[in-house]
Formats: sequence, C-alpha cells, structure tokens
Amino acid sequence: MNAASSTFIPINDLRRYSQDVIGRLLPAAERVLASGHFVLGPDVRRFESEFAAYCGVAHCVGVANGTDALELGLRALGVAAGDHVMLAANAAMYGTSAVLAIGAVPLFADVDEATCLLSEVTMQAAIDSGEIVPRAVIVTHLYGRLAAMTSIVALCRRLGIAILEDCAQAHGATDADGVRAGAFGDIASFSFYPTKNLGAIGDGGALVCSDGGLAANARQLRQYGWSRKYTNELAGGRNSRLDEMQAAFLSSMLPDLDQRNRRRREIANRYSHEIRHPDIQVPAPAGNEYVAHLFVVQSMQRDSLASHLKGCHVGSDIHYPIPDHRQPMHGDRFAAVTLPTTDSLCERVLTLPCFPEMTAAEVDRVIAACNAWGRADQNLP
Repeated sequence: MNAASSTFIPINDLRRYSQDVIGRLLPAAERVLASGHFVLGPDVRRFESEFAAYCGVAHCVGVANGTDALELGLRALGVAAGDHVMLAANAAMYGTSAVLAIGAVPLFADVDEATCLLSEVTMQAAIDSGEIVPRAVIVTHLYGRLAAMTSIVALCRRLGIAILEDCAQAHGATDADGVRAGAFGDIASFSFYPTKNLGAIGDGGALVCSDGGLAANARQLRQYGWSRKYTNELAGGRNSRLDEMQAAFLSSMLPDLDQRNRRRREIANRYSHEIRHPDIQVPAPAGNEYVAHLFVVQSMQRDSLASHLKGCHVGSDIHYPIPDHRQPMHGDRFAAVTLPTTDSLCERVLTLPCFPEMTAAEVDRVIAACNAWGRADQNLP
C-alpha cells in the first residue's frame, strides 16, 4: 500500500466544500450582518423565491430544519391526531417522528427491493392487508432516488390520499419529463442539513408546494400559528424559521446544485459499472432521477465488507440499521408489523463514499478496495 492509499477516504468531507465556497459565503454573511434583518427578512424571501422556481412550484416556505418541515407539512395538509399516515420504515424515523408528534398513526408499507422505495405496488399491498386507507402518505426519495411518482400519484388521487414528498435527500432529482422532486405531491419537505446535496452551514429546511392555501397554512404554522402578530389562529404552530444567514448561504450555493449533482452521479455510475464482486450488489446505473445523495450497496456479509474497507482506509456507514417499526422506543406497539423486504435491507445495506469533491484517484481506490474484498492478493492503488 503506497502513501496515497494510506489517506483515509471519508463518506463525506464538508471541509473541502467549505474551502471552495468560502469566497461567496463571507460576502453573504457581511451583507446580512449589515442589513440588520436576521429572521424572516429579505434573504429568506429571496431564497424562497429562487428555490420555488428551481423546484418548479409556486411557493416555498423556509423553516428551521427538515424534521420540522415534515411535521408542519402534515399539519398544513390537515392531518390530525388519530389519522393514519402511510410511510416506509427504512428512512431513520424522521417521517415516523413527525407522524407521532402530531398524534397520528404510522401505517408502515414495505418497499421495493431494487430501489428501497415505496411503490404503488407496496402501498396497495399495505392498504389491502390492513383494510385502511390512510389520510396521507409520506413518500421518501431515499438516497437521492426519485420514487415512481406517476403511479403513486395515480393511486393516491384515486383513493383520496394526500401526498407529502420527503425530498431531504433528493434536491434536484428529475423525472423523464423534467419534473423535479417536490413538484409531484400536494406538498414537499426539504432538509438543508450540511451533508445534503444543497446544505446550509447549519440547520435549515423548507416546504414547497403550488397550492396557495397550503403555503399560507405552512407560513402560519412556522410562526406560532399566527394570523397576525400575537394572534394564534392555527393549532400546532411553533417557532420554526429559516434564518437570514442560512438563507443567504443557500442562495449563494443553489446555482452549483445541478453541477454538483452531476458529479455525484458520475461517481455513483462509475461504482455501478466497475464494482464487480459477487457478494456486493450495486444499484443500477441511473440518470437524472438519481442525485446520488448516498451510494448504497447491499451485501449479506456487510460487517466483513465494512471491516475490509476500513483496513483499506475507506470509510463506510449504514443508512439505516434499524427499521422504524423495530425501534426500541415503541416497545411492542408494532410487534405484529411484517415488512420482510425492509427488515432484510436494513441488515444488508452499506454506504460508500460519494461526494462531489472526491478525486478520480479516490474513486479508483474505493472500487479497487471493494473488488479486492476476500482476495488473498490485494494489490490496491
């Protein structure tokens, strides 16, 4: 192993990105500081307008983080205590936490094995098995891959199910007709956590939609439910506001998003084409419907593979190891829930490094390390 290959390759490296954009962020910070507007001011309005236009919708409402966006999105749709909300159980409890915070009831559906996503087929199966038509569904575009929204929307419109898209990992994902993540459902949530494809320098989130009434509800809910100052009209409101500094940073970084997504996809497609190991299942090469937020492989010997990669100075992680219905906080509440594909995936998935600043040599090293797993002769670059 040479000196270059002894350098650790992380899952993500935000220091590289911050070094690239600091020249734009510092003037943005100075502008906000000089303006005297720090909460719900001109930079938030500017970013909301820009991001709505980017997503192809009429409205964007900035909030404090992606988890608040999920909960406030459900509340804006009118989901209330006791309502059923369908969702997948392989996305780290974010959606489930929002459902439980409202007092609604999670209705877990299994996912498609190839995509790890909800589909019209898995949703219909869950409805049939429980004989429950949910009030709403959270469709998570997991790992940056767009769910099959045409068929999902058709099912939901036929049954009267409201659609909340969870786009926290899918900023910019686009279908064959050019429709972006966030423009399919009734309302959509985004996270701008720093590791996201469009990440802030701290926390941030947003709701986007084309329905003016939903947008108005969301704007009230993010600020105590006020109809006007100190008049709390909507129940379930809170203090959840995207601040001016983060909005200014996000506006500065938004123009780079498509280019950075292309680079992520280039890396991911190299992995899909060039990782050739019988015990590593890679996702199929993809187009614009995948923005490669995470590159996730599957292996029945996941722990062995992760250990091997660590020995090759290559990082890995598990997104996500415990399905929502198995989380210890629930006790036996969901003991009867059967999601065989979800349970199996959570035991097999492993995330490889994939971020725009990766060098070609680092990508080569990740591929070589994967292909060398289990070989006695490991000639790594």
